[in-house]
Amino acid sequence: MSLKSLIATGTKLWLDSVEPQLVAKNRALGATGATSNPIIVSDIIKGGHYDEQIIELTEKGLDDDTVAWDLDDRLVKQAQSVFLPVWEQTKGNDGYVSFEVDPLLEDVTKPTPRQQAVQRYVELGKKWAAGHKNRMIKVPATPAGLEALEDMAAAGITLNVTLIFSERQYKLARDAVWRGAQRRKTGPGDLKSVYSIFVSRVDVYTEKHVPELSPAAQGLVGIVNAKRLWRLNQEFWKDKKLRLQQEIIFASTGTKKPTDPADKYVEALAGSDIQTNPPATNDAVEKLNKQYTKQVDKMPADVVLREIDAKVDPAKLENKLMEEGTAKFAEPQKALLKLISQKRAALAGAK
Repeated sequence: MSLKSLIATGTKLWLDSVEPQLVAKNRALGATGATSNPIIVSDIIKGGHYDEQIIELTEKGLDDDTVAWDLDDRLVKQAQSVFLPVWEQTKGNDGYVSFEVDPLLEDVTKPTPRQQAVQRYVELGKKWAAGHKNRMIKVPATPAGLEALEDMAAAGITLNVTLIFSERQYKLARDAVWRGAQRRKTGPGDLKSVYSIFVSRVDVYTEKHVPELSPAAQGLVGIVNAKRLWRLNQEFWKDKKLRLQQEIIFASTGTKKPTDPADKYVEALAGSDIQTNPPATNDAVEKLNKQYTKQVDKMPADVVLREIDAKVDPAKLENKLMEEGTAKFAEPQKALLKLISQKRAALAGAK
C-alpha cells in the first residue's frame, strides 16, 4: 500500500538496480524505471547468474573490460524490455533505464586529460544510446562530464546527469543540456533529461563537517537542498513548451543513520518527479503501509532555512562530496573488472 500511496502523490518510482528478479518485483509494486552502476553489476555476477555468459565471452577471446560492458549492456537491455510498455504508454515521458558510461574517465589515480575525457563521453554516449528507445545515458556532473553535455544533448542522447550536490552543478548541467537540445536538427521538442540530486550523502557530510548545526537543522540539509533544486527546475522549464518533462531524480534516498526512519527521504520528497530508491528502501516503505501526501513543495521553518544558509558553505560541501563521489564512481568499476578476472580464472579452473 505504501508505494502505491507514494506514486499516487505524483512521484515516479524507479529502482536503483537492474537485477532481473528485483526489476520484476518492483515493477509489480509500481516502479516505472531503473538504473545501473558497477556495484549493481558486480553483485549480480557474484551470485553466479552470468557464469555461462562469462564463459561464452571468454571463449570469444574478449578482455575483462569488454566482458564487463557486454554484461552491463545485457542487464540494462533486460530491464528496458520490462519498462518499455511504460515508455510507450507515456510517449517517452517515463519507463527509462539508465546506463552509466565509463566511470574510469574520472579515475583520480590515472587522470584522463580533460578534453580527451570530454570527447570520450560524447563518443560513448552515442555508442551506448544508439538504437535504444528507453535508455538514458548517465554522465557525472564533473568538469569533463558537464563540458560534454551540450554536444551529447545536440546528438539527441537522452541524459541522466548524476552526482549533483549543488545549485552550481545543477545550473551548469541544465543550461548545457538546453543549449544542446536547441542545436538538434529536429529542434528541442522531444528533449528528455533528468538531473540526479544526491540527498542522504549531504546529511552525512553536515553531521561530520558542520556539527554546529542545531538539532532542528541537522539532518535536513539534504532535503532542503533537493527541494530548492526541484523548485529551480520547475521554474526553468515551465515556459519552454516541451512535450516531455525535464525532471529531478531524487537519488541517494536510502537512510544512512540507523535512528532515521527508513522512509525519511521518501516521505519528505513525495509528490513530484522521480525517486530512484534502493531495493531495501522500497521494501521497507512497502511494509510501513503508510499514506503519503505531497511534501516536495513544503519547506521547514524560516528559522531553520536561515541557519542552514548561515552555517553550510555550498562550495565546501560540493567540493568534499564530489571528491568522495568521484572516488565512489571509479573504484567500483575497478572492482568489477577485478571480479570478472577472478571469475574467469575460477570458471576456467573448474572445467
